[in-house]
Amino acid sequence: MAETILDVRALSTVLGGNSIHRDLSLSVARGEVVALIGGSGTGKSVLMREIIGLLKPRAGCIELFGQSVWEATPEQLNRLRARFGVLFQDGALFSSLSVEDNVATPLFEHTALPHNLCRQLARLKLSLANLPADTAKKKPSELSGGMRKRVALARALALDPELLFLDEPTSGLDPISARAFDSLIRLLADTLGLTVFLVTHDLDTLFSIVDRIIVLSNGRVLGSGSIAELKKIDDPWLTAYFAARVPEETPTHGN
Repeated sequence: MAETILDVRALSTVLGGNSIHRDLSLSVARGEVVALIGGSGTGKSVLMREIIGLLKPRAGCIELFGQSVWEATPEQLNRLRARFGVLFQDGALFSSLSVEDNVATPLFEHTALPHNLCRQLARLKLSLANLPADTAKKKPSELSGGMRKRVALARALALDPELLFLDEPTSGLDPISARAFDSLIRLLADTLGLTVFLVTHDLDTLFSIVDRIIVLSNGRVLGSGSIAELKKIDDPWLTAYFAARVPEETPTHGN
């Protein structure tokens, strides 16, 4: 059995007096590419923020690499954060910094490496994200939406993480850019041995690169498995969701 590197148990979340998660449990094994889906308001992005230590749940346990996130000391949490990378939905790039310095920022903050070496490593990560060399000196405002996503991905890879969190990675991209981004994620997962946990609404992402899908509904996990397995669940939202796309051919992942 593969090692479990993310374990969420009996999670309860209340925001603004509204119950978001109720006794929610899930896990992710090392090497998996796992997608989290669900209708609007089911708390997908909220869950990701709880997992990475940005939002505290009311109750329950979240463990990353065997360490409780919400019982960790600041030093332990910093060590955990060096083991995972995050790509937020809007990229969250620093507009005043060059692309190179955006990617190098985690290296500046979490290592004692000289800044010139950090910038060299940042250029290497940009190449991993399939960006041309002249991107490094540009500002985020000079880039297309697809290129900014790749810069954010390069920054998420800066510290050579074992686990990658992606929040709606193809949101706002045209179909060609979105599929190219999907292919890049799958390539990096396979070649670098990354574990990937992504929140998405993109059906094409599920059919093309995902190993397993977790469905949130009514504050809990409704189901977990391949597309074929989830299609057997009698749920109106899930049925309508998968009916929105009919694959032209048998997918290579997720079935």
